[in-house]
Amino acid sequence: MRFVVWILVNVLALGAAALLFDGITVTGADRSEQIVTLVIVGAIFGAITSFVKPVIALFSLPVIVLTFGLFLLVINALMLLLTSVIADGLDLGFHVDGFVTAVLGSIVISIVSALVSIVLPDA
Repeated sequence: MRFVVWILVNVLALGAAALLFDGITVTGADRSEQIVTLVIVGAIFGAITSFVKPVIALFSLPVIVLTFGLFLLVINALMLLLTSVIADGLDLGFHVDGFVTAVLGSIVISIVSALVSIVLPDA
């Protein structure tokens, strides 16, 4: 159950970012195909943030401390860009256009994830 909630949180956060920014696109023939794409991309994004992000954060810990945690925004943006690259490689209809869009998208994803985790404490 926790896994399903975790995927749902990622889908909602990625969907919100795609709705807010023109540089984050989810394409598909119809709405249901876009939702399936978001579910798959949500799983990819969740796996990346679970396995890759902690390693990157560990190695960049001195920079994170020097920037008072602001470098975590850069790391989150890079994880979103990595998700976009993997989705492009798997021929999914998800793409992030650039670094600035990724930073803005990662901020929205963080806010939506925090709000959903407040509503659903087990998330």
